[in-house]
Amino acid sequence: MKILLKLEDLAKLVLAYAGTLYLGFEWWLFFALLLAPDLGMLGYLLGSKAGAWLYNLFHHQGIAIVVGVTGLYLGNAYLQFTGLLLFGHSAMDRALGYGLKYNDHFKHTHLGWIGLEKQQELKKV
Repeated sequence: MKILLKLEDLAKLVLAYAGTLYLGFEWWLFFALLLAPDLGMLGYLLGSKAGAWLYNLFHHQGIAIVVGVTGLYLGNAYLQFTGLLLFGHSAMDRALGYGLKYNDHFKHTHLGWIGLEKQQELKKV
């Protein structure tokens, strides 16, 4: 099941990239900005709760869709691109095993704990 879900998220990433091409943006721009949503991690400088909230804001697929649809409604290609970029980035993260954050720890996500140390620790239990 895990592989199937990762393939689904990779398909979302490809769809988001194709959408930016359809909008007429240069092929490289999507990849140049693909890691920009990770700026949401800066919220962790204010603490775990604020960090998780800001990170999740930048990585929530529903918010990405709202941004993109708002751009569609307003006829604003840049907002549409931003929605596709946010959606593609979150899909990429989920395909790699990173998810939305709980506010207790950066490595605690809705997909489980990330990092080898934690996985090894959980196998011992």
